[in-house]
Amino acid sequence: MTRKRVLAILLLFLAATGIKAQNVSDLIISEVLPCPDSTGRLDGYGRRSPWVEIMNTSTGTVNFGGCFLTDDRNNLKKSLIPKWDRSTKVGPRQVVLIWASGNSSEGTYYAGIRPEAGKTIYLVSNDGRTIIDSLTIPVGLPAGKSVQKMARDLRQMEFEACEEAGVPSPASPNGNQDSASKAQQMAISDPHGFTLAVVSIAVVFCALAILWFLFWLLFERRAARKAAPAAKRGTPDGEVAAAIALALDMEESGDDYAAIAAALHLYLSESVHDLEPGFVTIRRTPSGWDNKALGFRKLPKE
Repeated sequence: MTRKRVLAILLLFLAATGIKAQNVSDLIISEVLPCPDSTGRLDGYGRRSPWVEIMNTSTGTVNFGGCFLTDDRNNLKKSLIPKWDRSTKVGPRQVVLIWASGNSSEGTYYAGIRPEAGKTIYLVSNDGRTIIDSLTIPVGLPAGKSVQKMARDLRQMEFEACEEAGVPSPASPNGNQDSASKAQQMAISDPHGFTLAVVSIAVVFCALAILWFLFWLLFERRAARKAAPAAKRGTPDGEVAAAIALALDMEESGDDYAAIAAALHLYLSESVHDLEPGFVTIRRTPSGWDNKALGFRKLPKE
């Protein structure tokens, strides 16, 4: 046999073992009745014996044959569930009842333990070492009452131990099997859909507000970029002050005041000014009146 074949067989064996272990780990002890009363359920021998209920929380069938039930933490292999019986299978989300008569030789579904108040019942994996689940029987539990693990959400198979004594419900899951979904709960609490409408409007409003803020931020940045070259030229007040200071410094006659006034007028009207801060340059614009060609007149011929 080649090395590849040996490796393939080993991988298949490990995969099969892992799948089996994973399925067994989905089992829980969902309910225990340690002391039945006169209204208790009869076993196959017509007796009202204590029982342990095991539930499969997975969506696949689980073979629990070869597992163990025990009430002794130091003896995990106290009572073996026969693995040669083909009926030791529990369907998805189903339960199975094990009679805790104290004599496992009475049948496949009989365990060699007797639950008592204050004891803990353990479900052990088929390896004889791994504790899959456990349930403690409270002290002072009345006769005819059971200790249960109730489903917080039966659809999700989430259970927790109930501290109060419960009414026995053998061979049936503990919890409201008809629990409503979230959509159904919403339909009951808000039949007209007002809550859903308010939430929808609020979501749309928040989305529009976020979009408005993003567009506003984008346009502000563009405006800042356009204004940046103009800011580099210097503020208008600074240029006016520089123009006045320069003109007054060169004042010699009344004509200078006229030049200052003309320069300021042209600057403030933004019709003529330079781009260099601190200086005002008046560009002469030809008006046509000083065109010498217009001064010539055509003399009549003699």
